[in-house]
Amino acid sequence: MIGEDVMVPSSEADQLRQQLLHAQKLSSVGALASSVAHEFNNILTTILNYARLALRQHDDATRTQALEKILKGSQRAATIINSMLGFARSTATQREMTDLVALVEETLILTDKDLSKHRIHVDKKYHGRPRAFVVPAQIEQVLLNLIINARQAMPRGGHLRIEVRENPQTQMVELSIADSGVGIPPDRLRLIFEAFYTTKEPDANGHGGTGLGLSVCRQIVEQHQGRIRVESLVGKGATFTIKLPVQPSEG
Repeated sequence: MIGEDVMVPSSEADQLRQQLLHAQKLSSVGALASSVAHEFNNILTTILNYARLALRQHDDATRTQALEKILKGSQRAATIINSMLGFARSTATQREMTDLVALVEETLILTDKDLSKHRIHVDKKYHGRPRAFVVPAQIEQVLLNLIINARQAMPRGGHLRIEVRENPQTQMVELSIADSGVGIPPDRLRLIFEAFYTTKEPDANGHGGTGLGLSVCRQIVEQHQGRIRVESLVGKGATFTIKLPVQPSEG
């Protein structure tokens, strides 16, 4: 029949949704791959140089200092690679009470070199250690998307402000990510959370935005019975605020 609606079984819809989340997650990892690889190479260079120094030294104090530098570099490398692999591979959907400040800090481990490379200064303001009932990997995906978007909105560098607080009146934890970038025109604000809509212009290689990042963010937040909103002024930057319930929803 012409015009007949096609109903997708719920199990199939859930599977497609998970595939979309995973594909968008890998896209975020890809956006960081170059910076992470560069940082990893710098760490390896440091480890090699101190290893050579340790081999040449007969002074115990100098050798010990070199070995401590090697250990510190190795631990940093392990932290970065474990964070990247853990984020990319995680398929967990189980919600748990999660320290959202710790989640922000873990996300910043992945983005640290990328932000530094693009001359982005990060200001953090944490009001206590708010916890919320979430799927950690999914909220980390939202944070990663928003941080990458903020960096891309500041092509000449700028300031990224991250704030985490609990609102006792609403029983929600609020996370805000604000940039000092180009801002979003008013006529585009109502569209940015729509699938396949993007404000990003193609780069030198012809690659633009997929239009899925913010759509996935909204989907994840709403599945957590939360809300996401944006405020922006052209030339003054944009602020994205995520609100997540402190307690698990009943039923």
